[in-house]
Amino acid sequence: MDSLLQQWDGDVLTLTLNRPDRGNALNAPTVEALLDALEGAKARVGAAVVLTGTGRNFCTGFDLADLETVSDGELLHRFARIEQLLQNLHHAPFPIVALVKGRNFGAGVDIVCACSDRIATPDARFRMPGWRFDLALGTRRLAARIGADRARAILRDAAEFSAQDARAWGLLTDLVDESAWPAAVRALIEKWNVMSAPARAHLLALTVRDTRDADMADLVRSAFRPGLRQRIADYRAKGVRRQNI
Repeated sequence: MDSLLQQWDGDVLTLTLNRPDRGNALNAPTVEALLDALEGAKARVGAAVVLTGTGRNFCTGFDLADLETVSDGELLHRFARIEQLLQNLHHAPFPIVALVKGRNFGAGVDIVCACSDRIATPDARFRMPGWRFDLALGTRRLAARIGADRARAILRDAAEFSAQDARAWGLLTDLVDESAWPAAVRALIEKWNVMSAPARAHLLALTVRDTRDADMADLVRSAFRPGLRQRIADYRAKGVRRQNI
């Protein structure tokens, strides 16, 4: 079964995370497929991307299924590729609409944060536990979305928060029932299509702060510190073994 489904409808590419049995958690093949799909969309003038997931959840974060068998170096590489994915989403020259539902953790929330338009169902939930094991992933992007003080509290406390809070803080751009997603996406794409493709790309670029080099450097420094796998294992041992990050 493909972990990422891809479908073009005119100039709109829908990318669907397709690992419902794992909460659409991000394993290495899924990350690479997303990177390839985004690169391919750049070749299509006037493209737009919709990002969603099958099953109950949008994305429950980084897949920890093989944590006990991987090395710190392998984990570092995987996190670096996720950071590359987040950067490609955040700096894409076309709009990317995230459609979010269910419970979403860690890197899954980072994906939402990186998209230009971020729609969730009213009952969606979010949690970002990465700093509990000293992982600097997506911190500047979150702070840019919701403000430094709010981001600091969310990452410090690693507490679950609601879609209503996420909308009020600016992490989400709208709350829409899943049944109304197609109409909401059509309305958004129509708004973007009022502009030419170059104008859209220019607007998107000018409204996103470019911190890519610093973000990657901070991620690598935090993940490179010896004991990454053990830090994650210790975190999972504290009553959260089934949860991804």
